[in-house]
Amino acid sequence: MKTLQSTLLLLLFVPLIKPAPPTQQDSRIIYDYGTDNFEESIFSQDYEDKYLDGKNTKEKETVRIPNEKSLQLQNDEIITPLPPKKENDEMPTCLLCVCLSGSVYCEEVDIDAVPPLPKESAYLYARFNKIKKLTAKDFADIPNLRRLDFTGNLIEDIEDGTFSKLSLLEELSLAENQLLKLPVLPPKLTLFNAKYNKIKSRGIKANAFKKLNNLTFLYLDHNALESVPLNLPESLRVIHLQFNNIASITDDTFCKANDTSYIRDRIEEIRLEGNPVILGKHPNSFICLKRLPIGSYS
Repeated sequence: MKTLQSTLLLLLFVPLIKPAPPTQQDSRIIYDYGTDNFEESIFSQDYEDKYLDGKNTKEKETVRIPNEKSLQLQNDEIITPLPPKKENDEMPTCLLCVCLSGSVYCEEVDIDAVPPLPKESAYLYARFNKIKKLTAKDFADIPNLRRLDFTGNLIEDIEDGTFSKLSLLEELSLAENQLLKLPVLPPKLTLFNAKYNKIKSRGIKANAFKKLNNLTFLYLDHNALESVPLNLPESLRVIHLQFNNIASITDDTFCKANDTSYIRDRIEEIRLEGNPVILGKHPNSFICLKRLPIGSYS
């Protein structure tokens, strides 16, 4: 009887006994059901550790939203700066023209002004273009020029001082232009050519040639001169004045009226044909010359 009572009491107390706590291997089940946010945070951390490492870190950085300052810095880095412009950039002229060993050839390229020249330029050939004016700025920084040829342009005006700094200039050709007067000429000229223009005697100053002690060749033919220019230098060998409007000459034109012993032995050629002057009427005008001028004598 006592044994039966003990069994009954045991059966009554069994439901009241609490189950043992879960083992460590079942702990994940609790997280799955009770801590959803915690599980998400673990996944995010694992993703960053595994996939946002090394090369993928750059992708992570680019996702960041830049502020205004960083955008400006990025723009500055993207824009490639232009190369600094060189002083007296020579390339455009030497592409349009031909630059070779101090010589610049700009012939028949339809330019209407003197192009910027390389500083070392010594010879400029700008023939048969459309240049209308020469200015002092054209040659201000080109001190080594020795020859300028502007034949066959449309030059009407030359500024005072255009050639003043060209102390080495020896040859200057302004032939076949529209000049009405001569500019001040540089002192070391040996050749000056201004034929086929519209120059009148009043367009040449009295002392235009007086100090040109090296001038050897002077070409002023096919103009509108009414008289032979005054004070022609002793150095001249060739003087071309044909086809002008020269109507008379004097004893002092080529010689010295008050010095009958004076001989002008350097002159080899004087051309006066095509002028209204009759040379035979002025015999004393040539007594100092070794050769008579070419022209009409009757």
